[in-house]
Amino acid sequence: MKKIIYLFAFFLLTLPATAQQEYGLKFSSLISDNLSLENAIRLGLENNSDFLTARQEIIVAEQKVNEAKFQFLPQLALQGTATWYDLDYPMVLPDSVANRFLPGASLADKSNQFFGVGVTATQYLYSGGRIRNTLKIARANLKQLQSRYEAIKNATVLDIKKSFYNLLFAQEYNKLIQQVSDQVTAWNIRSSGDVWAQMRIQSALARLQVRHHEATRQLAQARLAMLVSLNKETNADLSITGDFSPVRVDKDLAQLNLRAMEYRPELKSALYALELDNIAIDLALSKRYPDIILNGTYEQLGDDSLGDTNKQISLAVRLPLPYNFSSQISQKKAQQQKSTLRRAMIEDKIRVEVARSFEEVRFWQNEVLSRQEQFTTLKNLFDKAERSAAKQGAAPIEAALFYTQTAYDYLDALRHNLTAKAELEWAVGQDL
Repeated sequence: MKKIIYLFAFFLLTLPATAQQEYGLKFSSLISDNLSLENAIRLGLENNSDFLTARQEIIVAEQKVNEAKFQFLPQLALQGTATWYDLDYPMVLPDSVANRFLPGASLADKSNQFFGVGVTATQYLYSGGRIRNTLKIARANLKQLQSRYEAIKNATVLDIKKSFYNLLFAQEYNKLIQQVSDQVTAWNIRSSGDVWAQMRIQSALARLQVRHHEATRQLAQARLAMLVSLNKETNADLSITGDFSPVRVDKDLAQLNLRAMEYRPELKSALYALELDNIAIDLALSKRYPDIILNGTYEQLGDDSLGDTNKQISLAVRLPLPYNFSSQISQKKAQQQKSTLRRAMIEDKIRVEVARSFEEVRFWQNEVLSRQEQFTTLKNLFDKAERSAAKQGAAPIEAALFYTQTAYDYLDALRHNLTAKAELEWAVGQDL
């Protein structure tokens, strides 16, 4: 009972870590309005051809594992033959028709036809580990393809997250600058002073209009990038909704490096490649050992009927003598060393990626709070000052420009904050 409780507790502890990253292929809605981040990821995975191809490769590899398992079972063959012949000398039929012996005219001239049916079973009793290693190779190849599948999924998820956050940023900034433009238009500021004051007003209005147009262009580009990430038609209707607020990662670098070494699929793939090389060496060495084969046959045969019976059981020992045995061993060992070096290189690369992403997260999660405070202060001042804006000449419009720039800086920091967290999750190989 206590063991069951421990297992259940372990399952509960490990469930969140796995459930967070397994988005699956469950989103098939034709409606793409107000996509959340989770549904955008599901839709993007469902439409991603590389991801779907990787899933099919896993299915193929699973069937190859099943095929390798079948090699442990007896190989059965059921065959029937009907032969009409005219021979002056005895002959043996080819293997495709069961190696039947046919007597010539000197041995039997009473018939020119022969019939037979039978079943043959061949079982490898010992193969020097070749069959077992073939199964190991199939399983290691399956694990490697599963790791490739996870790597493609992680890269796709990262791309969708970045496009999603860019579109959120563009939506929020476009919404804010539209509000500011409407407010400035409502003020209806007209200078009663000299031409210099009128020039300041017109210049400020022109700059505000340029920012408005630029925000509209950024929104269109971000929406197009999101459609590309989702692999949808570029003219499809799309809108997203999500929480555009600061996030924080309370993990230390050492802990993140440990997680990356455990969860990054690229490292797992390198480990499985090394395992494949080790098995390949064992497979090459197994050629020094003989095959011990058991074969049995039962058949009914005869000239006019199937009245005669043949039975046989054979035990064979076969030792291959390849000429390239030593060269294969050297080749496999060199490949093994190459995989070892590649694994070490990938480990170093992962540590650098985690460290770089961690520093980005640390910077932006502090920077975004600083810019948020500045934006909040300026927004409060802007809301208070707009009541008397119509009487202040060019100053309110120039203040609106400063306000939009501060808002842009804050929203841009917020975008970097969310994107840095997504990149750190990719570097670790797990959602945080």
